[in-house]
Amino acid sequence: MITVSDFVESLGPGLLRLVAPGRDTQVHDVVLAEETAGRPGEIVLGAGTTDAVALLERADAAGAAGVVLKAPLPGEAVTAAHRLRPALVELQPETSWTHVIWLARAAIDHAHAPPGPSGDDLFALADTAAEIADAPVTLEDARSRVLAYSGLQGTTDPARVSTIVGRRVPPQVIAHLRACGVFRRMARSSDPIMVPAGPDGMFPRLVVPVRAGGEWLGSIWAVAKTPIPPDRVDRLTDLASVIALHLLRLRAETGVARRVSADRLRAALRDGTTPVPARPPWRVVTLGGESGDIRRRLDLWEAITHRFGWHRPLLTDLDDTLFAVLTDLPGRDPGTMPWLHDVVARVRAHDRDLYAAVGGPASTLADLPRSRAESAELAALQSSGRLPLGLVSLDDAWPTVTVERARKATGTHLLGGPLPALQAHDRKHQTAFLPTLAAWLDHYGDTKATAQALDVHPNTLRHRLKRMTEVTPLDLTSRETRLALRLQLTTLNGER
Repeated sequence: MITVSDFVESLGPGLLRLVAPGRDTQVHDVVLAEETAGRPGEIVLGAGTTDAVALLERADAAGAAGVVLKAPLPGEAVTAAHRLRPALVELQPETSWTHVIWLARAAIDHAHAPPGPSGDDLFALADTAAEIADAPVTLEDARSRVLAYSGLQGTTDPARVSTIVGRRVPPQVIAHLRACGVFRRMARSSDPIMVPAGPDGMFPRLVVPVRAGGEWLGSIWAVAKTPIPPDRVDRLTDLASVIALHLLRLRAETGVARRVSADRLRAALRDGTTPVPARPPWRVVTLGGESGDIRRRLDLWEAITHRFGWHRPLLTDLDDTLFAVLTDLPGRDPGTMPWLHDVVARVRAHDRDLYAAVGGPASTLADLPRSRAESAELAALQSSGRLPLGLVSLDDAWPTVTVERARKATGTHLLGGPLPALQAHDRKHQTAFLPTLAAWLDHYGDTKATAQALDVHPNTLRHRLKRMTEVTPLDLTSRETRLALRLQLTTLNGER
């Protein structure tokens, strides 16, 4: 499902702005104000509305999720929205209501049925642009990542081939474009740009920025070995507005699909019944970092997973903790445990605050909550210093986890036994009976090794042990007693 705030964020700040959040309820449709005042779960589009306050009040009475009005918003409408239940959303003034309906319904539809890859329309538009320019074309986003390219090859160059194969513009070409001020001009204007020939045999380019509502979304790049006639440039500029709508729709679909995926994954980790879109067995991993802001940590790890090839990462936050679900199968494909080992090792070379804690294997959905709890438990031990940062797995750290669980269960209240008396003697006479007993237990009663650990003579150690038995009964022949004493000592000393 999708909420009003998700809906606004999915379509982006180039179109919508959330002015008053209202109840932030779930959305399942958009309707026009001239047709209805809305029903529960509907967002009302105030196309042609002259009385914004009246529309908000009618939407509130009908239980609608929200109302969309074009900027500038009347002050009385904003005031009314803060006392009413529907959210108030502001639409950029230059935007067509038809386009909003198309994009909104696409986003909502995909929230109910998350999409698969949906870039086919962009490839068709790239072919259309290539026909207009009579030249090879690529469509790129604002980060210079290739979204689609034309089938027409014709006159091409190594830079275009590298861009298509690598799915992004080569670094040396980026440097050339920056030197020419291309990115700065695209960010500020919709005017076409002629880029001169560049490194590695790069032919000149015609670049047409793709913008919507003042937001720079991407660009059309046409190889221009010979100048492209002005009338064709104008047609490409017109096509850019169509591409902008597709980029907005693609972003909305991707954003909503990601949120729905996160919600389902959150439910799977919580109750172990919701399906997970990956092959079992799984491992639940807690992903940590320096930032205390879960949103920033999620953005960081999303960027990391994308950079290393996991383009549909199974990431979600739960109880202010960031979790990932990985496949516990052989191979180094993105989203597998061997892949994660490589990724953590590489990113920690630059950021020592990043770490990952891996819970035990989950063969069924019902095992996921247990694996999640284990990974969170390990992460807490990492953040407290009881385990090292980096990648830690339950397979390797189970002794520490077992002792920590027992330590917590034991608590600081001593149930009985010899420790209360020994502890009181240490406090009153400044003796070292408790550290001595801990060392003796750690070295399995080996007098020489225990004395070396305490940096005392073996005879001194024997004297201490004898004095301890005089202070309180101390029978160390029982293995159960020795285990209980060691757990109590661990709790008392706050040992790691």
